[in-house]
Amino acid sequence: MAFDILILDLICHLDFVIIYFMDLAFFKDKKITVFGLGLHGGGIGTVKFLASNGAILTVTDIKSKEQLAPALEKLKDLKNIKYILGQHRVEDFINADMIVKSPPIPWSDKHIQLAIEKKIPIEMDSSLFFKLCKNPIIGVTGTKGKTTIATLIYEILKLAGKNPMKVGIGQVSVLDKISAIKSDSIPVFELSSWRLSVLGREKLCPQIAVISNIFIDHLNYYKKMEKYIEDKKYIFSNQKPKNWLIVNCDNETTCKMAEEAKSQIIYFSYEPLEKSPAVFIENEIIYLNDGVDVRKLVPIKDIKILGRHNLGNVMAAIGAAYAYGLSAEEIKKTLPLLKGSAHRLEFVSEIKGVKYYNDTAATIPDAAISGLDSFEQKTILIAGGTDKDLNFVEFAKKIPEKTKKVILLKGNATEKILDIMKKNAVADFMESVEVVDSMERAVLLASESAEDGDVVLLSPGAASFGLFLNEFDRGDKFKEAVKKLE
Repeated sequence: MAFDILILDLICHLDFVIIYFMDLAFFKDKKITVFGLGLHGGGIGTVKFLASNGAILTVTDIKSKEQLAPALEKLKDLKNIKYILGQHRVEDFINADMIVKSPPIPWSDKHIQLAIEKKIPIEMDSSLFFKLCKNPIIGVTGTKGKTTIATLIYEILKLAGKNPMKVGIGQVSVLDKISAIKSDSIPVFELSSWRLSVLGREKLCPQIAVISNIFIDHLNYYKKMEKYIEDKKYIFSNQKPKNWLIVNCDNETTCKMAEEAKSQIIYFSYEPLEKSPAVFIENEIIYLNDGVDVRKLVPIKDIKILGRHNLGNVMAAIGAAYAYGLSAEEIKKTLPLLKGSAHRLEFVSEIKGVKYYNDTAATIPDAAISGLDSFEQKTILIAGGTDKDLNFVEFAKKIPEKTKKVILLKGNATEKILDIMKKNAVADFMESVEVVDSMERAVLLASESAEDGDVVLLSPGAASFGLFLNEFDRGDKFKEAVKKLE
């Protein structure tokens, strides 16, 4: 495999580091198998990118042609593509020059193992982006908050007059961003544990890495938390001594992980920190300790993003912006202007004095608890769904404390929540709990129960599989149902 070897002078506190870049010409006439097309944009973008650079493609997906019709329609004009749908063939994995797999497909998959045995390179969109991008990258990971943090970093840099670009944030293709990179572009890349797994294998990492937190999640995929944490560590494990890691000092797991870092560290915390550099809160004010001075940035009342847990996300973004090279004064000017992300405590509408909030990205119990704690008054909660082998005890106990009515979306997580609440909640409260099989029905029931001054909150604490395509589809269905009320 031919690579250009370039040495970049990484500005803004970043070290000289050797990075091995892949040339776009590499793909021409290469036989590449794309493993997993899907319907959500990533696979489509990967196919378009590879086809536009002259690759001879085989696209294989276990879904049928009928199931993948919307994706296939978007690719109908492309040449040199063979589609193997409804099955996977051995020959497509052992006779290829490269396999590009969809992030959720596990490395233990038998077809991936066949390719590995034949020493065929396995890539993902994330590893290809890192090899093709010649600019320093800011990477963000964590169990919850990574989309919000990545978006906030983007907003701070943009407001400060820089040229950031969003990569991997939401349901958009990663590789179509390559053509948009300019010499001053700053890619801000949201990195799931799946996308990090290939970076670890390829010894790649961002020059600025952010870890929001680590909670129990994805046990249906990893089975053991140790493996999940191992993949998360890849965001910093190959960093150089003068690269940067921004890490949550209040999360026991992330603090422990940071002990292994070779790079410089910026901690953030809801409590005052003497160590430096650091971002912290004291007396309801956010401060930046740069190692020389402790600078007041902003009173938290001036942060317009809802939810106290989002203050941690703001602090993480401040740390990343400072690591990139923004001054405290530059950062300070941007903070009152930040808006946050869609699907994360997103205000949807106010109808007859009732406010509706979409927090569909709260796909684990801890995140849903944070959503409930964001409101002083008791809410009307829409929650539940599909279980990812998680523990719902604390969430189920919190619901009676923080809600006046609960509408649960059908699923095995909902069954778990109901069982726990029946054991712990008073009988009168259980009379306010209903289970439905559609978002439209859930929103209608919520609106019928709501009075002037109430909040209707979608904060599921569970996965969306079954009733919805994914959590974003769930959030969109919520917003559509609210608009129908109008």
